[in-house]
Amino acid sequence: MAISLSSLSLSKHSLSTSSSIPASNPSMDPSKPSVLRTQNILGSKANSGGIEQTPLRLCGANLKKNSDLISLASREPARVTKELEKRINTYLELYEKLATGQAPKFMVIACADSRVCPSSVLGFQPGEAFVVRNVANMVPPYENGPTETNAALEFAVNSLKVENILVIGHSRCGGIRALMSMHDDVEPSGLIGSWVSVGMNARVKTKAATHLLNFDQQCKHCEKESVNCSLVNLLSYPWVEEKVRNGELNIHGGYYDFVDCSFEKWTLHKENNLRDESGKVAVKDRAFWF
Repeated sequence: MAISLSSLSLSKHSLSTSSSIPASNPSMDPSKPSVLRTQNILGSKANSGGIEQTPLRLCGANLKKNSDLISLASREPARVTKELEKRINTYLELYEKLATGQAPKFMVIACADSRVCPSSVLGFQPGEAFVVRNVANMVPPYENGPTETNAALEFAVNSLKVENILVIGHSRCGGIRALMSMHDDVEPSGLIGSWVSVGMNARVKTKAATHLLNFDQQCKHCEKESVNCSLVNLLSYPWVEEKVRNGELNIHGGYYDFVDCSFEKWTLHKENNLRDESGKVAVKDRAFWF
């Protein structure tokens, strides 16, 4: 699936205290270092004024390369052998380097859904991103105690010293649908219900903002709102908030709609008051690509 992107008509440094936020796009040219492509999503290089057309789309480009290789194999098998040897040598060199250790610049918190692999969507190569995936891409607050997700968070921030954390929501999320299907007066039951209740604040805000919309529209709204709640929850970890304040760590939200091939990204704004009393956060560099 190819991702083509255009941005929102917002100034690059526009701020918002709204807790429902869009976002920026990768320059997904496989011929360039992947870390640079990803920095175009997460860093200041994102173009937020006008329309950005990426020269190559990650998934589409990979599919084309593979189909070209198959076509070439039927005509010139010797050339295919050389091409495969070249690719193998490239990966051997990469993994020889990675065998000595990892130093990713990015941590990605994404959903376990099989349709939204973050490495495929964002073009990460091995060693570039420390990834944790769970149901509905949620980050529990610090006071909830240890989980697999915040154990990975602690390791990524304090040991690997990543410079960016990206929480990615997505369309048609079953975990969010389970959250939105809960009843207000019934305690969550089962492992899934207990887990997705981490996003209860997102559900409450969604219900208040979208009570006139149908259930599917409410779920889509909550898919983005839950990302914002996770950004707020990230700031409940003292070592995360400290690094954000000191400019050592950047926190980003993202939303991938695989139905219409769009991607949104937004970045937490570093200021004196990262959160207000209502739990909203200030953001900047909002962009949208399709």
